[in-house]
Order: sequence, then structure tokens, then C-alpha cells
Amino acid sequence: MLDDKKIFKCKVAGIEKEFEILYTFQSFKTGKDYIIYTDNTYDNENNLTIYAAIYFPQHLEKDIENIENEADWNEVELFLKEMSDNYE
Repeated sequence: MLDDKKIFKCKVAGIEKEFEILYTFQSFKTGKDYIIYTDNTYDNENNLTIYAAIYFPQHLEKDIENIENEADWNEVELFLKEMSDNYE
């Protein structure tokens, strides 16, 4: 599913789409690995549309998992805030 070009493909509503990987990171708090990615589309306010999921770097053949709890979303939001702060 993942390759060296930082592009991966997966099916969304039965249609295969390509996504660009923006970041991957591991949370020591949750013990999970996360992937932040985009389809390079923009919303009405011209913000890049991004997605996040749980992924399995030791088992790349396994599909990514949707984030379904607040603790995981908090880890992703904290990571993005830290990346944003470092960028400024």
C-alpha cells in the first residue's frame, strides 16, 4: 500500500484513489502509528484537505484504520500543532 514516492492508493466508496503522505508518526502515549495524508484537493476557504488514520508500518499490506476515538484525534491534533509551530 505504501511506497517510496510517498504515494499510496486505497479504495474510497469502491473507487481507487491516490493519496500523498504528508507525515507519519508514532505516539508513545497511545502506542499507535498514524498517517496524515491528502488527495491534494482544497476546501471552499482554499485550505488543503487532509486526512488522518492509524497505520501499521510493520504490516504494510494491512489496510489503514479510521480514527474513531478522541485520544487518537488528540494525538493527531497535537502533532499537527507541533509541526505548525515548528514551521513558523
